[in-house]
Amino acid sequence: MKSRPISKNGSSDGKVQRISVSLPDSVFRELDQLVTERGLESRSKAIADMVTHFALEHQEDKGDGIMAGTITIVYDESKGNLLQRLAELERVFVDEVISSLHVQLQGSHRMEVLLVQGPAKQLKRIADKLMALKGVKTGKLTLTSMIIPPLHPLPPKPAYKPNKL
Repeated sequence: MKSRPISKNGSSDGKVQRISVSLPDSVFRELDQLVTERGLESRSKAIADMVTHFALEHQEDKGDGIMAGTITIVYDESKGNLLQRLAELERVFVDEVISSLHVQLQGSHRMEVLLVQGPAKQLKRIADKLMALKGVKTGKLTLTSMIIPPLHPLPPKPAYKPNKL
């Protein structure tokens, strides 16, 4: 079965399919509570959102689909040449790193959010490399199957060779 982009209403072509779901009473009550607390329009909407989220995680795990997302890291900018190493990695992966934004936190800490797009495996690799740098305190990769239209194709780049990373 081929995967297709899913629209806001959870359907790729606007059509709706009906299914029947049996739930234990306790799960059913939790579902109703979730619908109420989140202000969702229906149980169906809640279940469709959950299935969409689960399918997205599955796509991330497969790693071959093009996805967009963010990599959020918090780091101590006073650690060695961390800022230079972060900038180097962003340049090496210029095809995938669309944009970045950073804000100053307390002390010498900074939070940086990178907007990324590319094959899920590659985005995970980039996130892992960023989070492995000495001085990076925490990080998280968040992906979605919706993608950004191409801005401009870049020429092929040489293989990645780290500079003392």
